[in-house]
Amino acid sequence: MATNGATGGAAAAAAHNQLVQAVRASGVIVQLEPKEFQEILAHTEKALVVVAYGGFLSSSYKYLVSYKGFAFYTKSQTQLSLPGDAQTVTAKKIWVPQ
Repeated sequence: MATNGATGGAAAAAAHNQLVQAVRASGVIVQLEPKEFQEILAHTEKALVVVAYGGFLSSSYKYLVSYKGFAFYTKSQTQLSLPGDAQTVTAKKIWVPQ
């Protein structure tokens, strides 16, 4: 007979395994403040930026860009100003593991 502690431990192990699998699938994602994200964009020529707007309890803008093999992500309550040569792709949703 399993105890609640054993069941909780199994659930925690399963959740951890799902997180590990998500990180493996998505690679390395670096979360930045919006200002730091814009600094990365300033160094990126013809950046391809994925943008999504929405949220569960409060709406926000989410941005994702690749630079030197890393994926950089930020979330902002206001729309960010992107460089003029940046290309954008509007996504329905951006999800990153927490």
